[in-house]
Amino acid sequence: MINCQIPTGLIVSCQAPADSPLHDPIVIAAMARTAVNRGAAGVRIDSPAHVAAVRKQVSAPIIGIWKQQLPGCEIYITPRFEDARAIAISGADIIAVDATLRNRPAGEELKTLIDRIHSELGKLVMADVDTIEAAIAAARAGADTVATTLFGYTPQTQSFSPPGFDLLAQMVEKLKVPVICEGGIAGPEMAKKALNLGAAAVVVGTDITGIDIKVTAYKSVIGK
Repeated sequence: MINCQIPTGLIVSCQAPADSPLHDPIVIAAMARTAVNRGAAGVRIDSPAHVAAVRKQVSAPIIGIWKQQLPGCEIYITPRFEDARAIAISGADIIAVDATLRNRPAGEELKTLIDRIHSELGKLVMADVDTIEAAIAAARAGADTVATTLFGYTPQTQSFSPPGFDLLAQMVEKLKVPVICEGGIAGPEMAKKALNLGAAAVVVGTDITGIDIKVTAYKSVIGK
């Protein structure tokens, strides 16, 4: 029995670069708790350790991922079932996976991965995609929600910059599952636009929690 719903409205991605002082379970959990206290409907968290720390602090839905760089594989967002299981055990309510049309580790089919997450872990699945073809395939494979997360981050879409509002509009039109806009949201007005286009939720990361990237951007302009 899956006892969770896809959060709607604002979802905050609480992550930090591995070499940042912010990349600490205690700090990530504080970010997540702050986001939820201020009205976020859910949070998106990377790695079992961070998910476990956040679970102790918040009761709001956690979208869990585990970024894994596997030899010879371009897919890195929760690429294998064992990664999904570790995230689920740590306390995630929803498991986000790379659902692009690229080859998966060990030749595993996306549908098999989604079916196992549903049946063996009892968790919902968020499919991170880059194109409308991948979005349609993910929905057919059983994903509970589909997100624009990887638009602009794959060889097929690298000439484009997120947010993928055109892709979002296509997904809203063609899919029957909730659609989430993630990637490149740089302000409240952009988030509102995504919701107006029909997104059930908007994931915001760097613009809220990306201190390292934001400070670097300021320094590159100010130069002092």
